[in-house]
Amino acid sequence: MSLPATRVAVQQLDPWFVAFGRAVVAAALAAAYLGATRAPRPTGAQWRRLAVVAVGVVVGFPLFTSLALTSETSAHGAVVITVLPVMTAVFAVLRAGERPSPVFWLASTGGLIAVLAFLTAAGAVRGMVTAADLYLLLAVALCGLGYAEGGALARELGGARTISWALLLSLPFTVPATLLSAVADPPRADLLGWSAFGYLAAVSMFLGFFAWYAGLARGGIARVGQIQLAQPVLTLTWSALLLGERVTPAAVLAALAVLACVALTQRTRMPRTPPRLSDVRSSDARLSDARSSDSRGVVKR
Repeated sequence: MSLPATRVAVQQLDPWFVAFGRAVVAAALAAAYLGATRAPRPTGAQWRRLAVVAVGVVVGFPLFTSLALTSETSAHGAVVITVLPVMTAVFAVLRAGERPSPVFWLASTGGLIAVLAFLTAAGAVRGMVTAADLYLLLAVALCGLGYAEGGALARELGGARTISWALLLSLPFTVPATLLSAVADPPRADLLGWSAFGYLAAVSMFLGFFAWYAGLARGGIARVGQIQLAQPVLTLTWSALLLGERVTPAAVLAALAVLACVALTQRTRMPRTPPRLSDVRSSDARLSDARSSDSRGVVKR
């Protein structure tokens, strides 16, 4: 529901306010959560990785989707979002060291083709590349990076803490941006507009990441990320229900094809990531200590 909700919100509120205001509200929720759970502070290396997460999913994706959907429909946005699962898998290779199998890439490509075919049949693909399309492509690239980095970091911090610390880290940027946008264009919206904004802040920007990052961490970023192949079809469904946009019967066939491809990606085995050199050295040191201890015990006896 993120794209339809964004489309509703930016029709009444400034897109910059929608992008950064929802991050500020989500950060308030994150601060309450971290305080209630007495979460330990991240290490220096983890802060640096959290900055990558913040750039991708706290700043980049919300901003560029908000800018794009001021002039485009959420159905059109679903076209470009289709490449997000593949982008996430690419960053899983680059940032998390995962090595998906050829079968995985084949199933992922099949799902991508199925969604694009459905969107074309549904009439969502039309016209030439616009500025809105470029915004959406930037959003997808940054989101894929944020998903991969956050999924890998969630293995150390947990999904909820990863997004929570990323939101707090972004406050020095999101608060001034929100205030400036509010001064330049005072926010005024009806109940529907504020409801859409509230959903984006509480669910899209905060609670949704609890499960998403936890799933990426446990099941593998590249593999679990392919569940996003269902997102364009769901986006069009919500667009039809909430915004009155028409969805053709081809959605049923596309949904079945996508689910088949997603199921195949979930059944592929993901090769284990090679151990880091530091881990190998640590393991060797422990083994050496154990052998020395055994030798001393034998001599003593």
